[in-house]
Amino acid sequence: MPVKKLKEHLDNHHVKYVTIKHSSAYTAQEVAASAHIPGKELAKTVMVKVDGAIAMAVLPASHKVDFDLLKEAAGADAVALASEEEFEGMFPDCEIGAMPPFGNLYGMAVFVADSLADDEEIAFNAGSHRELIKLAYKDFERLVAPKVVHFSSKRSFV
Repeated sequence: MPVKKLKEHLDNHHVKYVTIKHSSAYTAQEVAASAHIPGKELAKTVMVKVDGAIAMAVLPASHKVDFDLLKEAAGADAVALASEEEFEGMFPDCEIGAMPPFGNLYGMAVFVADSLADDEEIAFNAGSHRELIKLAYKDFERLVAPKVVHFSSKRSFV
C-alpha cells in the first residue's frame, strides 16, 4: 500500500496522524535514530509464517521476536521467520522491509507485542525507507484489530 493509499485509509477513518520524513534507513534502530523516535515507540513489522500462513508480528524496534512465545500465543504448531521471497509480491507498492503494519488490509493476521500496546503513540514505516507515520496506538488498534500477545523481549546490544 503506497503511503498515499494508507493516508487515505487513515483520513477516511478520521485518524489524526503526522508524517515524518527522514534520511534513508533500513534497520529499525537506524530508522528510530534518524527520525528521533525512541526505539520502544517505533513499531517494526516482522513477517512470519504461522502454520504456513504469512502474518505480521509488530513489536518495538528495541525488541526481538521470541518465536517460541509467538507460537504459544498464536496456538500454532509452527512459527518461523518468512523469507523475502515468500512475501515480496504481497506488497507491490511498498519497499521490501518497509511495509506498514496493516496486515488486515492484505488479509493476514497481525500480532502485536503487548509491550507496544502500552505506548500512547506509535510510529511505523509508511511503505518506504524514508517516511514514517505516527499516530495514537488506540487508533491503530481500532483499525487493525490485532491480536495483542506477549512474544517479544528487549534486545541486548553487546
